[in-house]
Amino acid sequence: MLERIRHMLVKEFLQLFRDPQMLRILILPPLLQILLFGYAVTTNVRNASTVVVDLDRTASSRDLLSRFFASGHFRLVLDTADFREAGEWMNRGDAAVILHIAPGFEGALRSNRTGDFQIIVDGTDSNTASIVLSYAARITAEYSGKVRLSRMQRHPVPFPGPPSVSVASRAWFNENLESRFTFLPGIIAFIVMLVTVMLTSMAVVREREIGTLEQILVTPITPAEYILGKTLPFALVGFGEILIVATMGVFWFDLPFRGSLPLLFLCSGLFLSTALGVGLLISTVSRTQQQAMLTMFLYFMPAVLLSGFLFPIANMPRAAQALTYLNPLRYYLVILRGVFLKGVGVRVLWPQMAALLLLGVATLAVATRRFRKTLG
Repeated sequence: MLERIRHMLVKEFLQLFRDPQMLRILILPPLLQILLFGYAVTTNVRNASTVVVDLDRTASSRDLLSRFFASGHFRLVLDTADFREAGEWMNRGDAAVILHIAPGFEGALRSNRTGDFQIIVDGTDSNTASIVLSYAARITAEYSGKVRLSRMQRHPVPFPGPPSVSVASRAWFNENLESRFTFLPGIIAFIVMLVTVMLTSMAVVREREIGTLEQILVTPITPAEYILGKTLPFALVGFGEILIVATMGVFWFDLPFRGSLPLLFLCSGLFLSTALGVGLLISTVSRTQQQAMLTMFLYFMPAVLLSGFLFPIANMPRAAQALTYLNPLRYYLVILRGVFLKGVGVRVLWPQMAALLLLGVATLAVATRRFRKTLG
């Protein structure tokens, strides 16, 4: 049995490495995807195009505006006294933010009154708008605190004043709230699933399409040995993809790795068992490589959307939340972020590992049974 499986492994690797196009598919797309996600896909807003309408033109208004542009989140594109012109810039899409200071801003602050400051944000992209507003709220709160402190120093009072609450925020595990550190571990899961499902489904279909499947099965090899010989090479390819993407993320993008490498590979093996089972299932319902490719993407896109990578699972409808329990990406993403960013171990991740083990065993069992029926 082991000898027959060994020959199958040798055959699969020779067939895989003999095809230069397949090698390019295995190496170049993962590198391009991690570069794309590392540089382009980010929720951090920097250099938001900003129009200033400062009708006060005083030291106080200039001090407040300078804090916005010194933060790095806002970029001045126009300084005008015409509010209508500022609106035209936003209508054309040339500006995302308008900072409007009305006349009398400094006078209000000097006379112990509230100074009015208006921030207008383009809400066509609601996510970016909410992030920009949070940046603006933080900057104005810091400026307001400075004004209150200056006012107390100018007009000291004999009593300490009303009690107040001071908030000191701190982010754990991703201290600078870099969105790329959230996205990059997920890229490992997507690439591994995409490559292993695609290779497994298309490899079996290709054997059937060119007529070599029947020739193999008339040999002494059993269907179980054939399945094992077909899936093991792609499992090894999956581990290779993990090494490529993880190494690129850690050494190129400074992605922190605080966990255990053996634990990462153990959990990845559990995830790969599910991905290989899905690929085997697709191979049983497809007659051509084109059908296998389309079916693979039909499975892959909902799996990504229901993984919690792009949208929080808690915000989904209850029916969609129930479906996520059947999605291996849901559990693998929690494991990857826990291993990379938090450095947690089995004591914390065992529920996700148990879920992947259960899904992997069930998927491979169903795929193997249906594969036997298809052969019969």
